[in-house]
Amino acid sequence: MKRKITIALDGPSGSGKSTIAKALSEKLDILYLDTGAMYRACGLKAEKSGISCKDEKGVMSFINDIDLKIVYSDGVQHTILDGEDVSKEIRRNEVSMLASDISALKCVRLKMVELQRQIAGEMSCVLDGRDIGTHVLPNADFKFFITASSDVRAERRKKELLFRGQEVSFETIKKEIEQRDFNDSHREFAPLRKADDAVEIDTSDMTPDEVLDKILAITGV
Repeated sequence: MKRKITIALDGPSGSGKSTIAKALSEKLDILYLDTGAMYRACGLKAEKSGISCKDEKGVMSFINDIDLKIVYSDGVQHTILDGEDVSKEIRRNEVSMLASDISALKCVRLKMVELQRQIAGEMSCVLDGRDIGTHVLPNADFKFFITASSDVRAERRKKELLFRGQEVSFETIKKEIEQRDFNDSHREFAPLRKADDAVEIDTSDMTPDEVLDKILAITGV
């Protein structure tokens, strides 16, 4: 890249934003920061500490001093929690719901946003999440809101879990996705919503390549 740019991709769980963010980072040869992994790590930390992700007082006991690092090796992001690579463990379906609960806490979001802004301020990058364009990087050069129907997102999630050896029913996954949508969009601090200046893309009937081409055409980079 000849100039530093930031691209924000927001949207609900399973919309495909992470897949697109990774593809964008590879295509443009810029950093991809998986912000969702950071919240999953927070949820995992709470679980390991025996603290409810809804217990703000309990979470506050560790969040400001959390030993969380994002390490990039061979173009892959590794999430390091307390010196341990938890990149695979945080992808458990149970951790997804923990992330939804703990990310609603203001103390958690403030700490994670601090880390995310620090990284984005140093280099060109693509960030995906639920409040990137509205809260984390309100002045991002490009903003997109990636969405899809709950049925499509549940089917994608089911295939992903099966690939990882986890078998969960479609109905269970869809219920969890819809519950997470509600939680994320109704939380008091920095809820999931489309930024006023974001371009919305429904990926329900689109391939990742089609979405990528559309975003590249809009950004012109």
